[in-house]
Amino acid sequence: MKIKLLFQFLSVVVPVLACFSDETPSTSPSLLEEYPLTSTKQLPLPHKMLYRAHPWHGPALGERAPEIVNCYIEMAPVCTLKFEMDKETGILKVDRPQKYSSFCPTLYGFLPRTYAGSRIGEYTSLKTGIPGIGGDKDALDVFVLSDNTFLNGDILLRARPIGGFRVLDSNEADDKIIAVLVDDAVFGNIKDLHECPEKVIDQMRHFLLTYKDLPEKDKKGKIEIHSLYGREEAYEVIRRGYLDYMDYISLYQQ
Repeated sequence: MKIKLLFQFLSVVVPVLACFSDETPSTSPSLLEEYPLTSTKQLPLPHKMLYRAHPWHGPALGERAPEIVNCYIEMAPVCTLKFEMDKETGILKVDRPQKYSSFCPTLYGFLPRTYAGSRIGEYTSLKTGIPGIGGDKDALDVFVLSDNTFLNGDILLRARPIGGFRVLDSNEADDKIIAVLVDDAVFGNIKDLHECPEKVIDQMRHFLLTYKDLPEKDKKGKIEIHSLYGREEAYEVIRRGYLDYMDYISLYQQ
């Protein structure tokens, strides 16, 4: 009995004393034997240390959502290619070269853990008076305004929604949230869409109406901007997008 108590005492005291030691703990010889300096074998680490989170499903929408949200950025204003996230792998891929010389005027990406499903479609029908609209079955897109220079996408940032474009693409709801980078020196103090410079809104509108057009075809595009809306309505769209997302992923848990 006394020996058992002694072992219990040592099992508690020895690790505590080790915390106060100035010596660097030595690596297990067996681990070094299995994984020498030139080893190319995968270490037995936890999954969170081995694999990058999927940009759509990994990051949270934000602990202060919908007032402040996380945004995954696919494209920067300097991009001459259209990038988008591959849904299966989460890797940022080249979708196509830009067809015209104009660029996306702002950072552009999507809101993690959102999905344009039935709730988004119903809300768009309610606001437009057009029955039977469905969501486009993608994450909610977002323009992020910033005075800072970004040279590439594939980044995560925090932004404050101020409004959005109510967009119909082939009779599907394809809302574009407009947000400002948190603490941005130029745009950071904008709280609602009516405070945003009209020229900036015109640039985003022009991009949406032209980026899918083909130069060789004189044909009206399928994209229609029905209206603009402000901050409170953007919050409602985000809330519905999150609920649609929860419905979407629940299908994979059954």
